[in-house]
Amino acid sequence: MATLGIHKDFLMEFARLEKPVQKRVQETFDKFEEHRHAGLHLEKLENPRDPRIRTIRINKFMRGVVLAPESGDSFLLLKVMPHDDAIAWALKHRATVNSATQGIELRNDVALERATAGVRQLAAEGDRRLFKKVGDKDLVRLGIDADLLPLVRHLTDEAHLDALQKILPEQQYDVLAGLAAGMTPEDVWREVVAVQLEHASPSASQEVNVVPGGDLSPSPAAPDDLSAAMARSQGRIALVTGPDELMEILERPFDAWRIFLHPSQQRVAYRPSYKGPARVVGGPGTGKTVVALHRALHLARQLPAGATDESILLTTYTRDLAADLRRSLELLIPDPALRAKIRVVNVDALAHQLVREDRGAPLALVTDHKEIIARWARIARRTGIDFTDVFLDQEWRQVVLAQDLRTPEAYLKASRTGRGTALGPLKRAQIWRAVEAFTKELVLAQEWTFLQVCAEAARLLDTKGGERPYRHVVIDEAQDLHPAQWRLLRALVAPGPDDLFIAGDPYQRIYGNKVSLRSLGIPVTGRSTRLRINYRTTQEILAWSTALLTGETVDDMDEGTESLNGYRSAFHGAAPRTSGAEDKLAELAGLVDQVRDWTRAGIAPQEIGIAVRYTQLGKEIRQALEQSGMPAVVLGGGSAAGDGIRIGTMHRMKGLEFRCVAVAGVKDGTVPLRNAVTAEETDAQQHSEDLLGELSLLFVACTRAREALRVSWHGKPSPFLAAVPTE
Repeated sequence: MATLGIHKDFLMEFARLEKPVQKRVQETFDKFEEHRHAGLHLEKLENPRDPRIRTIRINKFMRGVVLAPESGDSFLLLKVMPHDDAIAWALKHRATVNSATQGIELRNDVALERATAGVRQLAAEGDRRLFKKVGDKDLVRLGIDADLLPLVRHLTDEAHLDALQKILPEQQYDVLAGLAAGMTPEDVWREVVAVQLEHASPSASQEVNVVPGGDLSPSPAAPDDLSAAMARSQGRIALVTGPDELMEILERPFDAWRIFLHPSQQRVAYRPSYKGPARVVGGPGTGKTVVALHRALHLARQLPAGATDESILLTTYTRDLAADLRRSLELLIPDPALRAKIRVVNVDALAHQLVREDRGAPLALVTDHKEIIARWARIARRTGIDFTDVFLDQEWRQVVLAQDLRTPEAYLKASRTGRGTALGPLKRAQIWRAVEAFTKELVLAQEWTFLQVCAEAARLLDTKGGERPYRHVVIDEAQDLHPAQWRLLRALVAPGPDDLFIAGDPYQRIYGNKVSLRSLGIPVTGRSTRLRINYRTTQEILAWSTALLTGETVDDMDEGTESLNGYRSAFHGAAPRTSGAEDKLAELAGLVDQVRDWTRAGIAPQEIGIAVRYTQLGKEIRQALEQSGMPAVVLGGGSAAGDGIRIGTMHRMKGLEFRCVAVAGVKDGTVPLRNAVTAEETDAQQHSEDLLGELSLLFVACTRAREALRVSWHGKPSPFLAAVPTE
């Protein structure tokens, strides 16, 4: 049977072709099995670096580039380019097998030869060497070709390595980038090399004779070496077994995440089974949500024949994010019958349903935080206790509800680690009286807060016992869930293999909820994986954004600390821009000019996002854009229809991404927002936690950008910007 491989670059270039050319490409390859046996009209080149790289006519102006062996039924689609560019690319490149992963690599031999000479000349001017502490033996073991060692040895800094990204074999660049980011050779082996070997799946009859840096070497016992090497190249090559599968991929080329998973993502998402709860963490853009979606698909495929619909829960913490998950699941799983096995709903909505069904009546919810704070203020005045309304509310949420404390004795003994202000028995007794008064008011009014509903839903499930509602629960954006929500999630599924799968990033925690998973009966030790490669944001934007967090210690949700070591991007672009103005009008004028420049450069309005700290500024920006003739919408309340520029609060931007992002109003007093930060004299520990939450919010907003980032303010800039370069 013929085997067709689609290189990731081919799919991305196909997506940018004009529709008539795309149609012609589809017609050329839609019956590749028949065409392959007829020779597929592949044309050989004169004096190529690799005689197996050939071209095929698409139309008068475009050609495809194909890697095909002299015999056998496998070939790989590499490129689709204008005629002359395709010929030039094909003449310069050679396909080899990586000595460590045994997957296919593409080498630009001409550019590598020139780069070696150029880097040697630069290195002669100084003694610094980027990989001075890594021996040749380790480099070769990690898959670096012996003939590239002179080039590698003369690299002096990461900028030199980054400049070579487009011409180095991709797997070898990943190895070098990991080492340059501070990973040890053992870390790189485990997270770059071993994950690919673990998921390589050629049969025994498809063994490849591998020569480091050499060509694919066919052996008499392995006539289909190209097919075997393609199977070892997960994350870069998708194997297609028929025209229907090919057409399905080409119809949605921009949704490449459905097809191409990096081996580190593939290992986590499609591991046959975990013995208990499992977790994946990683910075923005590392594909945690993609992994969660693929894990849900894997679990759905593994369900026994008698499993009912909605046996799997895919959940997150807001309704908007759940809607995004639902849309993505429809792209990933076209089959309605298979998709029906997975229910997508946010945690609070599910808790509300469970409690409402138990009580047989709707629930009255108190959702306005200002109203809740006002109630605490009235109770504090009525009881005469010397605690602020904000302190009481935080004590109730972060201690009483977080630990599910139901008696004064339990509260007296409870740990308050992380709350800062020490409390003796007398003060705790005063606070408990206030808590009782607050909850009594809610009961008399027959009102609930969301966290109370979650706690009640968990209690109902634990009380009933027996069979749980779901076989598996997959959780996205887990870092912002409260312990009461975690207890509900724990109660939804019986402990056992593949019960809970958790995806999140503690550095993106924007609601200040602290948890210890193990204390909640969710042990992930030995089943936790960190993703380090960002597939959304350029390295320049990523480096600028992560500099905001320099020196900050973040807990990992499991009684440890999180780290951004080795976190890097797969892309490069322009450095972020910053702009200060004397007043708001001047800042808005500069923002309008920037957005106009982006649209003139061909960026569609809906591919531009503007993040603000509060909604009113967003409305003023929308008005300024519309007065300049540019459509804009403020996110929220179902107003995001149309093709306008997206404007939203930093909280609304969570989970979204745009080609270009402007973060506006990043001024002192607004970022951090004064009324969102507990006064230091009220609670020093909570003051620090609130500041970190506001800083994480700015980090989240900045990392929504794929290609361009602009940060602006008027008056005095935010103190957070002191950690990063500004213009």
